[in-house]
Amino acid sequence: MLSGYAEKRNRVFHNRPAPKQFSAMKKTKVVIAGGGFAGLYAAKYLDKHLARRPDVEVTLIARENFILFTPMLHEVAAGDLAPNDIVNPLRRIVRHVNVIEADVQDVDLSARKVRCAHGLDNNTLEFEFDHLLLALGSETNFFDNAGIRDWSVTMKNLSDAALLRNRMVAFLEEASVETDASARRQWLTFVIAGGGFAGAETAGAVNDFIRESVKFYPQLNDEQIRVVVIHPGDYLLPELGEELGRYAERKMRERNVEMIKGARVANYDGWVVTLNNGLTIPAATLIWTAGVKPSPVIAALPCATERGRIVADEFLQVRGFAGVWAVGDCAAVPDGYETGKFFPPTAQHGMREAIVAAKNIESAILGAELKPFRYRTMGMLASIGHHTGVASVFGFKFSGFIAWWMWRSVYLMKLPRLVKKLRVVTAWTLDLLFGRDIEQMITLRDVEALTERWTRIRAERKTRTAA
Repeated sequence: MLSGYAEKRNRVFHNRPAPKQFSAMKKTKVVIAGGGFAGLYAAKYLDKHLARRPDVEVTLIARENFILFTPMLHEVAAGDLAPNDIVNPLRRIVRHVNVIEADVQDVDLSARKVRCAHGLDNNTLEFEFDHLLLALGSETNFFDNAGIRDWSVTMKNLSDAALLRNRMVAFLEEASVETDASARRQWLTFVIAGGGFAGAETAGAVNDFIRESVKFYPQLNDEQIRVVVIHPGDYLLPELGEELGRYAERKMRERNVEMIKGARVANYDGWVVTLNNGLTIPAATLIWTAGVKPSPVIAALPCATERGRIVADEFLQVRGFAGVWAVGDCAAVPDGYETGKFFPPTAQHGMREAIVAAKNIESAILGAELKPFRYRTMGMLASIGHHTGVASVFGFKFSGFIAWWMWRSVYLMKLPRLVKKLRVVTAWTLDLLFGRDIEQMITLRDVEALTERWTRIRAERKTRTAA
């Protein structure tokens, strides 16, 4: 009898209509455009504080369904880490935020809509917003040079690093059977354009990998390898100052990395690098790290910009547009400590901007007071290869092995999720004990076949759709 009563009670309870305030509730829609560091850290905060509320809907639009830990990207290129060691799935980090894998195409601030392209057929998706956080980051700037754009290698995403590593192995294989001395030299010449963080760290990683791997090719020797850094400034790593920049240059020269300063790459045809001073360098590989620019979506917005970045106020709001916020590489955020200056577009600033912006979005929704963004740069570190680094932390300068150890320790702590930290530590330990592997996971034939296959599939899908 008791069980029958309980069954009747449960049936009545489950059939009871939802309370009117929830069933007819208009949700406040928060959209985060961009799934990089800034977008993810904003999503993490909102996931804990707002996304669980029944009257709020938070959506994260990301180009990939994972977050890439870019500070370790060059280690994937160097074979120190596997590609999956430095990526984390977004859906395992944020559980209450709607994750949409799509490419943001357009933002209509007047209609308050974000338009995206999704899937192989670039299907259009639209998302309305009450609050929009622009965290679209930056993309490679080729300065309208078609040769560099078409033939150079970039270091911006995970496939770039993985393909660079496979490219180096492939070119070692090509050089080992090449009979012409000059052609062999070209296969083994790697030019890096740009001497900032990405350029210096990539140059160190490439130099280490290629010189440690050549010993497995009896037909080749270390003297045939050429790694060249092209930098327009007077010293490397200008963000760290002249002392550390010149130290980095000296250490890299000791490991046979050539430096050409005060020059820029003017053109590249896939086989010869031409500089603006007329010098030419025969090279099968040009690695382009010489410039970035904000997303073209940002350029199309009717907002004030500073060097292409959208201007935000001290609360991370976009001036003149209520409910629109901007953080990270695509935002010019005023430095509250230095009048007329903006924070640099670095990960450490973007992550902290994102958290403050997320808190201010929460405050705006709940009617609380907004808080300004205030931050002093803690420091900057760079790894330049061969267990050597440079670092400036709280005004103190470090170089050599201790700076390299600091680099690894700091970024290991910042790497999301414990399982990834353990994998990276294991990979680093095995690398110290046994050295790098030099297998070629993706051959040039694989890339060609895959490209042809996807081209054929897309053509067939378009034909079926048209029919």
